[in-house]
Amino acid sequence: MMGVTYLGHSGFLVELEDTYFLFDYYKGSLPKMDTEKKILVFVSHAHYDHYRKEIFTLRDSFSRIRFVLSSDIFVREAEDVVSMKPNEETVVFGCRIRTLRSTDEGVAFLVHYRGRTLYHAGDLNWWHWEGETKEENTRMRRAYQSEINKLQKEKIDAAFVPVDPRLGEQYCWGLDCFMKRTDTKRVFPMHFWEKYSIFDRLSLERCAQEYEDRIVRIEREGQTFLLEE
Repeated sequence: MMGVTYLGHSGFLVELEDTYFLFDYYKGSLPKMDTEKKILVFVSHAHYDHYRKEIFTLRDSFSRIRFVLSSDIFVREAEDVVSMKPNEETVVFGCRIRTLRSTDEGVAFLVHYRGRTLYHAGDLNWWHWEGETKEENTRMRRAYQSEINKLQKEKIDAAFVPVDPRLGEQYCWGLDCFMKRTDTKRVFPMHFWEKYSIFDRLSLERCAQEYEDRIVRIEREGQTFLLEE
């Protein structure tokens, strides 16, 4: 059993038997946690809506803690801080972590631990903006698809992928590409700026019909989902 709690925006807490995985937490309230467990705190990049320095106060509660930070976040070197650039791989607490290059800032994380695989996109997305040139939007499409293609051989248990309503009709292009090119059991749309109506929009998208049953509908901050194997 895997527990997933939506904290807000792109923030999620994943709980396994002996370890927590905290992603891009900057708002919302953390649930009560078992401080005897290990915790890995991931930050995909330095943007205010993905990172706040208060995460380091978790050191006061957890004796076994590691912070896995994108290399664009500058903090004092410490034994419990791991800095990662795009296209790197490392092992932390027995967890194999691989990074992808974001199409915005920082990295995306692919996490393997005890037979489970998690993917958190950060701001790796198909950012197709109406005001951009055709050349720039073509470059963005190619860059995004190139990164997602690196995941085609993975079997992902839970993925966290942007669906940003500011993109207009193109809000779901990144999600659609991700779901059609990867083997993903459950996907949690994120980065939707509290516009929960985005889930109603997704349910009506023709392109999403083949994986609609794998989209997890989020209704509020603090909502917890229990995912069976």
